[in-house]
Amino acid sequence: MQRDVYRIHKTGSIQNLKRERESLDPPKQGEVQVEVKAIGLNFADVFSVYGLYSATPKESFIPGLEFAGKIAKIGGKSKIFKVGDPVFGVTRFGAYATHLNISTDTIFRLPKTWTMEDGAAFPVQALTAYYALHPLGNLKDGDTVLVHSAAGGVGIMAAHIAKKKKTTLIGLVGDPSKFETLKKVGYDSFLVRSPSFFHDMKSILGEKKLNLVLECLGGCYFTDSYELLSPTGRLVTYGSANFTPSYSYRNWFSLANKYLNRPKIDPLKMISDNKSVLGFNLIWLWNEIPTLKNHFSDLMKLSLPKQTIGREFLFDELLDALHTFQKGNTIGKVVVRIP
Repeated sequence: MQRDVYRIHKTGSIQNLKRERESLDPPKQGEVQVEVKAIGLNFADVFSVYGLYSATPKESFIPGLEFAGKIAKIGGKSKIFKVGDPVFGVTRFGAYATHLNISTDTIFRLPKTWTMEDGAAFPVQALTAYYALHPLGNLKDGDTVLVHSAAGGVGIMAAHIAKKKKTTLIGLVGDPSKFETLKKVGYDSFLVRSPSFFHDMKSILGEKKLNLVLECLGGCYFTDSYELLSPTGRLVTYGSANFTPSYSYRNWFSLANKYLNRPKIDPLKMISDNKSVLGFNLIWLWNEIPTLKNHFSDLMKLSLPKQTIGREFLFDELLDALHTFQKGNTIGKVVVRIP
């Protein structure tokens, strides 16, 4: 069959992402073919297009990590799915397509009350928040938690997950216009990124201990967040948004300067401070299918609200969607619809 995709042959710019028509083989045994109806955008998409993501394929590739759609064909036999079933899932690249073949291990039945857009908006950022808070962050009742980029998709899902415990939640955002969103999803306090971040946080904390930080910015916000942690505190880092290209092309001078001045933690100081720094790359779970499925099962048992969708674009507007997402001014999830 024929499908439309957005494929990149040479990384370095969003403009290198080209819409193409290509053939798709029938699904193999253990696979299904999904007619994609919605795609979720992630910062990993932008970084992969610019060639700045370590997991980026070396050859030509189709970006995209999550999707929702309907099963169009089944490879062999399946006791779990049938043609026409609405599903959502994750893939190690390849979601920017009207159709894709995917293992049944990484798709899930779409909840009855969810739209396709809801399904595409959920798995990557919800899994990121869950993995950071629970397996790594060891979230406990009574913890005080600081979340960077709190009005983004991960930040909103982190609030829903953390509020299942008796936590105090502090959200860090880039603009005060996002405070109302933080109130709605359960943040107790919030502040804007600024040179006074460290002192503003000290004022918010008062006598409280900062137990856990979900960190995705890098730079001074990483360093200050680590310093603010109480003994036995955990900083979980899963991104470095300060490396997000602000140019339409890959600016090596700017990137090199940020790389050379990136935060550095002294292991001896970690020991004396009794603090922990944990980092992860969610796409690693795509190679650990049993672990991925276990975490996703535990996540779904929490019965979380649907993800907040801030912007929707059509498939024809995918490049515009990426440019908008790259600027970091959106709230919640950016989703691309395929009519």
